[in-house]
Amino acid sequence: MKASLLTSENILSLNSVSKSFAGLKAVSEVSIDVHKYSLTALIGPNGAGKTTLFALISGFLKPDTGRIVYNSNDITGLAPFVNAKEGLTRTFQIVQPFAGQTVLENVAIGAHLHYSSRSQALEYASHVIEKMGLHTYANKLSSDLTIAFRKRLELAKALATQPKLILLDEVLAGLNPREIQEMIPIVKNLVNEGVTVLMIEHVMQAVMNLADKVFVLDHGALIAEGTPSEVTQNELVIEAYLGKGTAERLNRKHLVTSQKEGT
Repeated sequence: MKASLLTSENILSLNSVSKSFAGLKAVSEVSIDVHKYSLTALIGPNGAGKTTLFALISGFLKPDTGRIVYNSNDITGLAPFVNAKEGLTRTFQIVQPFAGQTVLENVAIGAHLHYSSRSQALEYASHVIEKMGLHTYANKLSSDLTIAFRKRLELAKALATQPKLILLDEVLAGLNPREIQEMIPIVKNLVNEGVTVLMIEHVMQAVMNLADKVFVLDHGALIAEGTPSEVTQNELVIEAYLGKGTAERLNRKHLVTSQKEGT
């Protein structure tokens, strides 16, 4: 049982959202609902349209057709800074911190969204990096961090904006198994603290352990949705993305984990 406060109220709804580039549909008629206080995963093969969908939701791209509703407000085409001010923010798969600044200074940039005072922004940033386990690196240059800690910094920068909904773009990519296991509780704790999470992720074992619901994209179109167990047994998902061996292995591991949690 995942530790989320599931509710039937949607914080995000996409209605028939589409986006094309030079005549090629990157996202095609996608409709999804994300419940408040849930952790929802978006999966699919490379080139499926996942990151494009994140760019549409967050405002970095404008959809050709369709409607995006966040917190009961139509935000279709609104600029990213407007959405961030209202609590919708995102991370990026390729982390690019401000290399000439310290970890604390990087995080304070996000905090300035709500704090005009430098001292207040730095104080709030200190609180965020403490939660992210970055306090011992506060005065280190961000360029000196390992990939694992740069990932934490990317998440801390987003959290400093005080999001209600955070879009995580492959926050586990490039991490080794130990680093993934260290990051999973951090992601899970976001929901416990009242932040809704929509995440793109290829680490399927993490998806099985974290997600309440999964949406699957392939060639820009939604091909499946459901619980992690349901989508890993869906023939379309197995054919397009997982393969039979991976699907069977994931379901066996998930069954063992569920049994352990139940004891």
